[in-house]
Amino acid sequence: MSTIRLTTAQALVRFLAAQWTRRDGVRQRLITGCFGIFGHGNVAGVGQALLQDGEELDLPYYLARNEQGMVHAAVAYARMRDRLSTMACTASIGPGSTNMVTGAALATINRLPVLLLPSDFFATRLPDPVLQQLEDGRSGDVSVNDAFRPVSRYWDRINRPQQLIPAALAAMRVLTDPADTGAVTLALPQDVQAEAFDWPSEFFDTRVWNVRRPVPEPEAIDRAIECLTAARRPLIVAGGGVKYSLACDALRDFADRTGVPVAETQAGKGSLPWDHSRSVGAIGATGTRAANALAAEADVVLGVGTRYSDFTTASHTVFADPRVRFVNLNVAALDAVKHSAVSIVADARAGLRALTFAVGDWTADRDWTQRARDLANEWHHEVDRVRHLKHAPLPSQSEILGALNDAVDEVDVVINAAGSMPGDLHKLWRSRDPKQYHVEYGYSCMGYEIAAGVGVKLAEPDREVFVLVGDGSYLMMSQEIVTAVSEGLRLVIVLVDNRGFASIGGLSQSLGSQRFGTSYRYRDPATGRLDGDVLPVDLAANAASLGARVLRASTVEEFRAALGDAKGGDGVTVVYVETDPRAPSAESSAWWDVPVSETSTLESTAEAKVEYDRARQAQRHYL
Repeated sequence: MSTIRLTTAQALVRFLAAQWTRRDGVRQRLITGCFGIFGHGNVAGVGQALLQDGEELDLPYYLARNEQGMVHAAVAYARMRDRLSTMACTASIGPGSTNMVTGAALATINRLPVLLLPSDFFATRLPDPVLQQLEDGRSGDVSVNDAFRPVSRYWDRINRPQQLIPAALAAMRVLTDPADTGAVTLALPQDVQAEAFDWPSEFFDTRVWNVRRPVPEPEAIDRAIECLTAARRPLIVAGGGVKYSLACDALRDFADRTGVPVAETQAGKGSLPWDHSRSVGAIGATGTRAANALAAEADVVLGVGTRYSDFTTASHTVFADPRVRFVNLNVAALDAVKHSAVSIVADARAGLRALTFAVGDWTADRDWTQRARDLANEWHHEVDRVRHLKHAPLPSQSEILGALNDAVDEVDVVINAAGSMPGDLHKLWRSRDPKQYHVEYGYSCMGYEIAAGVGVKLAEPDREVFVLVGDGSYLMMSQEIVTAVSEGLRLVIVLVDNRGFASIGGLSQSLGSQRFGTSYRYRDPATGRLDGDVLPVDLAANAASLGARVLRASTVEEFRAALGDAKGGDGVTVVYVETDPRAPSAESSAWWDVPVSETSTLESTAEAKVEYDRARQAQRHYL
């Protein structure tokens, strides 16, 4: 057996460069690059290996400005590449590594692959405790990297060089498993990174990982067809799995053939063009009145590629028929069996094609199909209304989103994650291309947006990328503007400033907590609360200091003009606009379960508790 003498880090870099995926006969690199921030834990290990071999192996290094941000960028990259390619992230020991834990949770919750390489204390333990090492009196093998265990789909610590071989192979297996993917963590002790070993040369051979498309069992299709064809009021719920499986055409074919209306989750939005005759838009707590009205009456729900989060089900209230039944098509058995469903554990595209073939000439009742169309048209008129409120003196958020929607092309990408905008986007955004709507709402992580813009642009350089970020998210993580500037990436960042946390402020108000602690204001000496004058914070000036070109707008018309200017520019352009956090928007009529205090001396809280108890009466398990 021939061997090659390399350090563990050099071996890892060489191994990663040789990994490929293949689906539907198309091959692509699995790990296309590495984000990182170097410190004493990885600069002489992974850092040295990337310096020595990265260029030759076509494994570029991208310098991030925040470790959480670089994981978000890698995750967004993987999402745009349909989970067939991703990036690695290397960080130093201690805080550099733990900064990645939030990103790991986001990746795993959203079922998106990312490879994390946190540095660890010395495997020899000779110099213990090293700088930034956690000491645990109960065990010598505990480090802060154990925090990655619950948020990773695979976790290992490489205490000897030869342990890398089985661990690296296991890591690639999980990264390429459509049912079990998420964050993969290989903790690398800093001394082991630099330790040499005689590696079998076969370890570095090109390896192609076939991304499977599990086909449905015939019996499962038969059971599903029996349930579906007995339905009088069927409804499809399209989730993110439709898009990752490239099943949008198969979904459209099934809907066209059967007449069953299609509602979309946050991750599934864009599975059908917004004006398709079967599309009824967003469903759930942030859904349209059209989709939610149909969900309330549906007797059979076909869920495709959805994990049924509480926002999708409106906390188990949106599907209101007492005898509603579910048919779930999902590549993950965990999701396929939810709500006591008739389950089809299969790839979304393969499953939809099988259902389309098996359903024969059956179609949904014409009155139901027409009702869905009428409700969808009513909602389109409502969207037009809230896009043109002429709200003053500051514009409404819905007007800004409408102007942006008008400005983007069909193949452009719009990114968002947290605050009040995901709710409005889910209800109001009109997309045609499946990849235009990029909203991270599995973890709904503030700070995702700008970092994600970097990843999306690296994954799809020919698409224009628009990042929608509120002032709250911007203040948490704006550093990756510098990364975008340094890489020469062209991004348009729409910075919407409403001087606080608009989403939580509105939620607080509805729960009787009077928007307490949700505005960015001075502390008032008279009340002791943060309800004084507005803080003199200039986020636009901050963005300019990070290297972005900044355009300011104070009206919808000025915003439209600024967008036109930004689309023709180079590099990073920030369009700054203030909005009124209390301006009205379109209501979905659905509920979200956020418990209200059972006892309170505040009248507002007591009133909210009465409303909460009333809403909970509709909540139930689907059995």
